[in-house]
Amino acid sequence: MSMLTPPGMGGKYRITGDVYPRMRRPHRRRRIVLGAAAAVLVLGAAGWGTFQLVDVFSGGGGDGTKTATAAGKPSDCKPAPKPTTPAAATLPKPAQITVNVYNATPRGGLAKATADELKKRGFVIGKVGNAPAALDKKVTGTGLLLGAPGATKGGFSVVGTQLKGATTKVDTRTTADIDFVIGTAFKQLDPKTVADAALVALNKPKPVPGHC
Repeated sequence: MSMLTPPGMGGKYRITGDVYPRMRRPHRRRRIVLGAAAAVLVLGAAGWGTFQLVDVFSGGGGDGTKTATAAGKPSDCKPAPKPTTPAAATLPKPAQITVNVYNATPRGGLAKATADELKKRGFVIGKVGNAPAALDKKVTGTGLLLGAPGATKGGFSVVGTQLKGATTKVDTRTTADIDFVIGTAFKQLDPKTVADAALVALNKPKPVPGHC
């Protein structure tokens, strides 16, 4: 009997030679199973992260909604279409406006010269002469436009393109004509090129910036 054999033990418990039984760890299989499960979880997380990145840069949301692009703007954001305002759509043309030209300054000949120039620019000319006593030498600006309340819907704006700084005022008339009263600060109508550009801009307002 080997000296390694405990007293009173023999048979299958007998230890011979210099080799003795070793206890195997019973958890090796469990570690293999846990390692495999962990690997599956890591691979799943990596796959989900990749899907999210692709989804963000492609403009779609995981829940079916739009998400932000790399530029920080919604992917479905588009510039707003050019608005068509009722005022721009209904502006009268110069040939549809009758203008009465009155001189409220002490300088002679201004009413006729101004009326002739407005006629060349397409306006219909009505009465021409000196301003009535209520306005004579009392218009201190470049000019005053007088008309019925309906003139505020476009008539004043169209005539106003011919002279910067002209003021407007409504009266009780029921006709569509407009009085152009020349003020003491008047020198001349704006150059035709400037007036034409103002008229074009009036008929084509700038579009509103797009927003989301």
